[in-house]
Amino acid sequence: MPQSPLLVEFAVALPVALAFAYAVAWVVRRLFGRRLRLSLTTMALISLLGISVGLFIAGLFFYGQYLWMPTTLLLAFGSSIGLAFVAAAVAALVRPDYGDVDVAAVLAAGESDQVEFKETARWNVRENKKDPRMELAIAKTVAAFLNSTGGVLVIGASDDGVVRGLERDLATLRTPDHDRFELWLRDLLSAFVGRNAAALPHVQFATLPDAGTVCALNCPPSPKPVFLTSPRDGGPVTDLWVRVGNSTRALGVHEAVDYVSRHWRPTLASLVTGRPGGR
Repeated sequence: MPQSPLLVEFAVALPVALAFAYAVAWVVRRLFGRRLRLSLTTMALISLLGISVGLFIAGLFFYGQYLWMPTTLLLAFGSSIGLAFVAAAVAALVRPDYGDVDVAAVLAAGESDQVEFKETARWNVRENKKDPRMELAIAKTVAAFLNSTGGVLVIGASDDGVVRGLERDLATLRTPDHDRFELWLRDLLSAFVGRNAAALPHVQFATLPDAGTVCALNCPPSPKPVFLTSPRDGGPVTDLWVRVGNSTRALGVHEAVDYVSRHWRPTLASLVTGRPGGR
């Protein structure tokens, strides 16, 4: 017989509680999908806290309960599941909606630290030809929005907000339609910033009366740093791009380290909402 049975029970119960909390967190994140930006670790901690709450309730209101009794287990695991679902629902509700935007209002308001206009995504207007530098500029802007407070990139509008349309970009595609353009855009972003980051922006096409069609990318703040890898003469180079006022710029190594440590510093609000902390 163990000399200290309570310690033995605790030693057995701890990994069981951790495994259960992890399982609950995994299930909840699968059920909520992209609506939930809380990490698996955060959800597991919340689920583990629920187990603690259930044990507290069992000890406070039920006489003669022990750790492995059915009532204790039911309260502990039930509280874990309940708290995890409540926390996930609250986090999903308080998360900003990064869906469709009022494109006309965005164009009328003009460029800012959270709004950028690009006349084309592939076509060099000055040289009148397809230019990969235009594609890189698109990727840099998206990465900068993801690494900052989010923002909207409108493709098909000049710097002063005048709609120029997507016809020149569409003409460079084998199938000149919006679906093919979005597919190309996702592939472009995947190549520069990775598949996970490329899936974050919401892509929207809007036709303005007597003007033309533009493509708007509504970019949320990324929960982790997004690095852009671009080709250079000496080989691929990886940079951290951010928004500084109305402009987009790359940070040096020391600036990037400092920015990441501040921008993604964990806070209570960032744990609850799944958004970057430090702001």
